Amino acid sequence: MRNLVYRLYEARVERQLDKSNLPHHIAVMLDGNRRWAGKKNGSKAKAGHVAGAHKIFDFLSWCDGLQVPVVTLYLLSTENLKKRDPEELQDILQILTDLAEEMVRRGSWKLRLVGDRSSLPPNFLQALENCEHQSRDTLGAQVNLAIGYGGRQEITDAMRSIVRDSITSGADLEKLAESLTPELIAKHLYTSDQPDPDLIIRTSGEQRLSGFLLWQSSNSELYFEEALWPDFRRVDFLRAIRAFGRRHRRFGA
Repeated sequence: MRNLVYRLYEARVERQLDKSNLPHHIAVMLDGNRRWAGKKNGSKAKAGHVAGAHKIFDFLSWCDGLQVPVVTLYLLSTENLKKRDPEELQDILQILTDLAEEMVRRGSWKLRLVGDRSSLPPNFLQALENCEHQSRDTLGAQVNLAIGYGGRQEITDAMRSIVRDSITSGADLEKLAESLTPELIAKHLYTSDQPDPDLIIRTSGEQRLSGFLLWQSSNSELYFEEALWPDFRRVDFLRAIRAFGRRHRRFGA
């Protein structure tokens, strides 16, 4: 009976979606894996990270169902790389490698690694770049894997890239200063040539961006969900999409 009620409610929420006003880019902060594991009889964090990785495939299938062309998954921050217990970090790196390779095997998504590549262990980086290369001709949605990602680092890297290009072209500092525009900076971000996220979802009840897509999120709609990421359900996803469709987007006004 409970499952029936859930399915009926899910169908009702789906009918309430404004199909003419769906996000073109959804970014999600997959928060709560460790807490989820802790609630499972004190399981190790690894169990939560594995469950969270499995949930990603459900999430991507829901996005595909609505024909969302770009999805960004916040998987590992620059802070995580520095502060996580070494054993847990190794577990995470292996889980993320397996995740990317399984995404390639399924052949449904084009992958892009977004983050500070220089901060990643060489073997791990090579595995991710192989997956990125193997999926380059896939016709499905673009899926950004935000790994070793920090919003401030991204903006710093963009400015470094602009300065290097300026030096290569022989421009002086005055010309460089005059050339700087928001559009130029955007072209040097990890997500260059992609639309900014329309909707950013964060699970686990936390209500902050934690450095995620600081530049790109200036006009994004934010949706905070209480469920921990491994418990995130399709109905939770649909409610986020419904909320997005009901908002009047002001784009900074």
